[in-house]
Amino acid sequence: MLVIARWKATLIILTILVGIFLVVPNFFSRTTLDSLPGWVPKNQIVLGLDLQGGAYLLYEVDRKDYVHKRLLTLVSDVRRAMLENPRIGYTGLGVQGNGVQLRVRDLSQLDEVRSRLEDLRNPLVSSLLGGGAVDEFDLTVSDDGLARLDYSEAGLSQRVRGIVQQSIEVIGRRINELGTTEPSIQRQGEDRILVEAPGLGDPERLKAIVGQTALLTFHLVRETVQGNTATPSPGTIVVPSAEFEGTFLVLDDAPLMTGEDLVDAQASFDSRTNEPVVNFRLSTSGARKFAEVTQTNVGRQFAIVLDDEVISAPSIREPILGGSGQISGSFSVESANDLSILLRAGSLPAKLTIVEERSVGPGLGADSIEAGEIASIIGAIAVGLFMVAVYGFFGLLANLAVIVNVVLIFAVLTALGATLTLPGIAGIVLTIGTAVDSNVLIYERIREEAAQGRSAVAAIDLGFKRALSTIVDANITTLIAALALLLLGSGPIRGFAITYAIGIATTIFTAFTFTRLLIATWYHYRRPSKIAL
Repeated sequence: MLVIARWKATLIILTILVGIFLVVPNFFSRTTLDSLPGWVPKNQIVLGLDLQGGAYLLYEVDRKDYVHKRLLTLVSDVRRAMLENPRIGYTGLGVQGNGVQLRVRDLSQLDEVRSRLEDLRNPLVSSLLGGGAVDEFDLTVSDDGLARLDYSEAGLSQRVRGIVQQSIEVIGRRINELGTTEPSIQRQGEDRILVEAPGLGDPERLKAIVGQTALLTFHLVRETVQGNTATPSPGTIVVPSAEFEGTFLVLDDAPLMTGEDLVDAQASFDSRTNEPVVNFRLSTSGARKFAEVTQTNVGRQFAIVLDDEVISAPSIREPILGGSGQISGSFSVESANDLSILLRAGSLPAKLTIVEERSVGPGLGADSIEAGEIASIIGAIAVGLFMVAVYGFFGLLANLAVIVNVVLIFAVLTALGATLTLPGIAGIVLTIGTAVDSNVLIYERIREEAAQGRSAVAAIDLGFKRALSTIVDANITTLIAALALLLLGSGPIRGFAITYAIGIATTIFTAFTFTRLLIATWYHYRRPSKIAL
């Protein structure tokens, strides 16, 4: 029968009131919300890049640069392996093509060479679900004494996937430090990363923050030269100074410490010169190493190298035992703050190159919002007029249910902190149509039952019951398609899928709870004997 228990009716009304309560903060500024009591919800729907403007960057892992640096490291590993006891004589060790090779002098030692190099193939775990391991390098040892370690295709692909995942984490920390609203950072294909930062007004700064590798190392200085005329001797490297143009420093190639020893970095001002500086704090092990280095090298310079440039080369006037230090140079307030962000977030595992970049102005976003609003209003009015024209008073009830449906969609998006994009608005407009479609199915069922001579209460009750399976089946199949888009799609497609999936759930709720409650309440007061639809 057409009877709704009081507790069910109360729960329906409470759900709608909570939805309205969650949506209301979207109509106030962030400043106003911050001034309200703590118990008041402060979540707001986040506008996507296409609605409020911002920066769009597509990066690609520089495989060639990564492979070159990895092979240089492998050369050192091979040299170390050959020097183990007993020492193996060899010649021609170096990078050749996509691998490292050497020629063994004593062919009777080939088995020993094979055994030592076997340890350098470096098995990589291919997945958490099993499937064994993939070797990073393929080893070949010829009978003529030529030994090679070549990068395997599977090993390089596995490395690149790991680099992309680690880079996403580092980029996320960097962008969050900038204070942008809900950045979107996601993998594109095997070796690309898509970065969207809605609301960011300085795309060039974003590029500088995201794309910089930020590999920080500390080296002792051998000498300073003018012009790149120094030839590095074994155990040294020549690095340009970022502070003084045309100046190069000869450094020990082995770093004293790396950025991994840092636990914090903050922009500040020097108490004596009032110039912007970066204060850093070291981990316990880093502080111990720093103390040992400064104790034994008082009077010498040590260079702070960031991405193959010396950003500062202070002299060690006295042992530094406190585990903290200061990086000074020709910093502006913004550059000092950016450097501190890079150091806190950590270095990228490989160089990233920009494949595509776009800057979306807020004007375009405003036009998109206006177009979305107009489309939504026109669609809603047209649907509302149709329902009233065809179903009369019941059409008005259906329109009220659609309004509640849209409110609940925005409530869920607000509670989740989801990002609303232009395709998301399209999903909401489409939801209005599907919500009305559910009411149409219910009303047509009620018409059929009434046409067969059933009483008003029986026609309404049977109409809801018999339309239920049709509406649920139709919405579940649509939900499956939306979930497929959500799982397999990216960017705008995901935005559409999220809002549409939420809309499907709220549509089922409003059609079989709120609409039924409205009609039951109307019947309770009017008590008609027949239904005229």
